[in-house]
Formats: sequence, structure tokens, C-alpha cells
Amino acid sequence: MILAMSRVRILGPRPKLAEVLGALQDLGLIHLAPPPETSVLTPVLTSPREERLRLRLGRLLEDAAVAGRLLEVPPATPAAKTPLPLPRTVRLIVRARREGERLVARIESLEEEQALLARYEAVFQAFEPLLRSQPRWASGRAYHVVLRPGQKEMVARLRSELGALLGDAFEIRDHPLPADETALLILVPAHAAPRVEQWLAAGRVSEVSLPAGFAGKSLAEAMPAMQERRRQLPAELAATRRARAEAARRYGPLLRQGTGQLRDLLARLEARDLSRVTAHAFVIEGWLPSDSRARVARTLERDFGAEVVLEEVAQDRWTAETAPVVLRNPRLFRPFELLVSLVPLPRYGSIDPTPFVAVFFPMFFGLMLGDIGYAALLFGLAYLLRRRSAGEGWRRSVAEILIACACFSGIFGALFGEFFGDLGRRAFGLHALWFDREEAIVPFLILAVSLGAVHMLLGLVIGAVSAFAGHRRQAIGRGLAAVMLVLVILALLASVEVVPRGLLTPLTVGILVIFPIMVVVEGVVAPVEFLSTLGKVLSYSRIMALGTASVMLAVVANEMSGAFGSVIVGVIFALLFHLVNFALGVMSPAIHALRLHYVEFFGNFYSPGGVAYRPFGHGTPPPSRAT
Repeated sequence: MILAMSRVRILGPRPKLAEVLGALQDLGLIHLAPPPETSVLTPVLTSPREERLRLRLGRLLEDAAVAGRLLEVPPATPAAKTPLPLPRTVRLIVRARREGERLVARIESLEEEQALLARYEAVFQAFEPLLRSQPRWASGRAYHVVLRPGQKEMVARLRSELGALLGDAFEIRDHPLPADETALLILVPAHAAPRVEQWLAAGRVSEVSLPAGFAGKSLAEAMPAMQERRRQLPAELAATRRARAEAARRYGPLLRQGTGQLRDLLARLEARDLSRVTAHAFVIEGWLPSDSRARVARTLERDFGAEVVLEEVAQDRWTAETAPVVLRNPRLFRPFELLVSLVPLPRYGSIDPTPFVAVFFPMFFGLMLGDIGYAALLFGLAYLLRRRSAGEGWRRSVAEILIACACFSGIFGALFGEFFGDLGRRAFGLHALWFDREEAIVPFLILAVSLGAVHMLLGLVIGAVSAFAGHRRQAIGRGLAAVMLVLVILALLASVEVVPRGLLTPLTVGILVIFPIMVVVEGVVAPVEFLSTLGKVLSYSRIMALGTASVMLAVVANEMSGAFGSVIVGVIFALLFHLVNFALGVMSPAIHALRLHYVEFFGNFYSPGGVAYRPFGHGTPPPSRAT
């Protein structure tokens, strides 16, 4: 149901405005809304100092969020128990961000250095055997290069040209690398160095460059130092990460506490914009559940005495469309509020469809899945999800919805005599208590369409009742459509003698009488809308189609166990097929059951566009000024 709301007005002396807002924030019950502006009531003017404070608070909150990300503070970190003074909170956030930036920069630097040195591993391995020749050329010049694929012929050309120039006074060593590259060590006398560099430049071959920390050294000198540095890096990296984890442990609770304090302070400043003042008084208006009004009044009287007064705004001074919406249902129906929340909230004063969804959604789901074995699997998965869900979050709601669906699937599975398709009949002699979906296609179709007729008829009746107070013509039209639907169904049943055939004539006369009345009340669109209603009833045949497809796939899976030469292979294929069918049997019924509610059922009465109830409290900002 949609909870009854009251619009209240709080009046008091202007110097008490900040204290009253603090008390309302502690209560966390009032959805603030701006009072109507008059020549007497004016908005609170924001001073330059307060505007600077707002900007500063926004920057501090951003700094706190950045510090939390840099230090990798877990989202579930509890807040510190003792609130901190605001100046200390500011210093704490600034220090946390600076330390986080320093540690992250250090970690990134070490990781980049480690990755860079790792790229030199292939060079180390390639040149290490080549460098054994280098000591003989202490007075010469050594070139360490890597030839790309397609440059290997340069080795022969270099040998030929250096031989013509130097005779035997040079040495070239090569070593293959992965990806068809070649490591090359060239040793020449110092006077031949310019000529070698000219050849390398002409061939677009460059020497192996060293990291910045080792520049100016030869590869032979740098390699031992680079390898030693690479061995040291993991320990330094681990120590820095431990330092970040320790900083997260130290700062995390304080950051959570400080962030909450700053948000509450910023929310109180923003809430002032929703109040109105005179020269000596303030006015605050807002919404709260009607059953909480007495509690708020007692709290204000206790804290402020007769200085602050709470009064209820008469209902003729506000419209239902502006009131925020709170859905409150019995514990059994409450999880299904999640399915209603997937569409826009209903308007205040309209109908909350949650109880109807809680009854029909698992019923439709169970009719489509309708198997004891699959129901047991679904129940087990849903129970595990519920055990792992903390509090009253959406995961727990999903788990409880699935548990209800599994229960209905098990009930209908027993009525249809299905346990993993026809496996129950083969293995245990299980038989249908109602009808066999594998064979009784027509009875199943009649059941599905009959449920659709009941569902649509219920929607039309709800729509007529809810529209009667404000839209009499629309209410009469929906009521007549409901009567017409009943008469058409009874006439069809009489034509096939399910009900006495003698009723066919009076039912037909009733249809012919009501039809022109519908046209007069709703206009020429009435026939089109009624035909649309009949089409929506027929769309419930998807329950039969999906249910029959599910049982047929299960039967095929069972047949596969004997379709292969090996029993083991057949059983494996059958299990895989059952898993696929189970996945389809969970997703498809859920999607189509939702569609039957959102499109067919809700279309008869649902009035979307409700405003979400957002009470002003700790950790929650006030609603926008337009609310």
C-alpha cells in the first residue's frame, strides 16, 4: 500500500533555524519542500562567507573521495565512533590525500621501473654470452644492437665492409631472439667507430638504449647493476603496498566519519534554501508519514518548547501529485516492491500494485517452469543467495522472490507430475495429479487464457475503483469494459456448453445493450480499446507456450542419455541439456511474467509519476528546490 502522508509546516524564531534543521536531520523523517513564496516570506540569502564554505566543503568531500580511492579504503569500512572537530577533520583529509598521492606515485614508479627492466630480460640473456668477447677490446668501441625482422642480411654486409676496411681487427657476434629478431655485438677499434655508426644509421639500426638511471654506462657495465636492481624491486614494491594498506587502516574510519560530518553540514546549508524567512521568523514545510507526525511534534516541543510550532497543512492546500510516495507492505509482500520499483513510482493517491504482483508473479512463473526438480535447484540457489545477503538489500529481495517462485514451481510440478521432465515418471512412476503438460496442450491453453481473463478483469475493476473519485467517466468506461469482458467469456463458454447453452441468448443481448453505452461513454475509441483488452487476454497464452517448451526440452534431455553409444557420454550430454533448459526456464518465465504485469495488467490502472520519498537525514541530502 501507499503510505498516507501529511504536509506539515514548522514555524519558529529566525535565530533558531540552524538548530531546528539539525534536529530535523537527526529525526530523518521530513521530506523538505519549499513553502509558497509570498510578499512576506522570502528565501534565505546566502552570504559570501557561506558560499565560500559550501565550495570548500565540496572540495573537501572530493579530496576525501580521492584519498579513499588512492589508499584503497574498503567501502564497508566502519566510521570512527567519536566525531572529530571540523578543523581536525579538514587537516585529516588533506593529510590522507597527500599520503595517498605519495604512496601511489611511489608504487607506480616502482611498477614502471619493474616493467621496464623486465623488457630488458631478453637483451640480458642475448648479450651475456656475447659480452665475454668485449674485455679483449678494452681500447675499442662496442655496439649493442637488435636487428628487426628483415634486417638479418646486414650482418653479412657489415662483415664484408669491415673486413675490407680493417682486415681481422674487428669482431661481430650475433644471437637469435624471439619474433625473428637478432641481438648483435660489434667490436671495432676506436678509429673505425665513425664509419660503423654511419652504416648503422644508413640501415636504420639503433643501439640498445638503457634506462635513464643507467645512462652513460656501457651495456657491459649496466647489466649487472640492472639485474641487481630488478631483484630488489619486488621487496620495495611489497613494502610500499604494505605502507598503503596500513595508511588505509589508519585513515579509513576517520575518513568515513569526517566525510559523513561534512556531508551533513553541507546538507544543512542546502536545506536552508528550502526554508523561507521573515524579519524575525522562519517557515519550513515538508512531507512525512502521517503516523510519524506526533513523534516529530514531541521532539520539537522537547527541544525547543513553545518557541517552535508544528502544524499540519490542510489537504485542500496541496495536490496529491506533489506528495512523495512511500510503499509499505506486509513482510510477505515486501520483496516484490523491488519489481514495482523497476518502473516509475505510482502517484500518491493511486493504487500500489505490489500485493497483486506478489500473488500473480510467482504463480505465472510456477506455471511456466512447473517442475519439481528444477524447483528444488532454484530453491537451493535462492536459499544460498539469501544466506549471503546482508540486511534488507536488493539481493535479499531477489532471493525471497526466487524462493516464492520455486515454491509455486514445485506445487505445479507435483500437479503436472514433472521431475526433470518425464524422468520422475520413468524412475519413480510419478504421475500427474491434474494434467500432463506434455499431452494436454488445449487444457493448458484454456488455463492460461482463463488466468489472463481473471488478471485483466481484476485490473479493470481496480482501475474503475481508483478512477471513480476524480474521473467518473473513465471509471464508468473501465467498469463497462469489465462487464463486457465477463459477458464475452460467458458467451464463449455457453457456445461450447461449458455453462448451460440457454444462457447464450441473454448474454448476447447483454453484449448488444452494453456496447453502445460504452461508445457513448468513451467515444469511438471504445471498440478499439475493448478489442485491445481481448488481445491482451489472449497474450497470456505465452504461459502455455513457454511451459510446454520447457517440458519438451526436459524430455529431449532425458532422451539424449540413451542416444549415444556410451552411457557416460549420454548422461553428460543430458545433464548439460538440463542445465541449459534450467537457465532458460528461470530467465524466460521471469521476463514474460514481468511483461504480463507491466504491459497488460498495469495498463488498466497504473498511474506512474510518483515522487520518491527522500527524508532529510544524516547521510542523505535534502530534496531539490523544485520538489
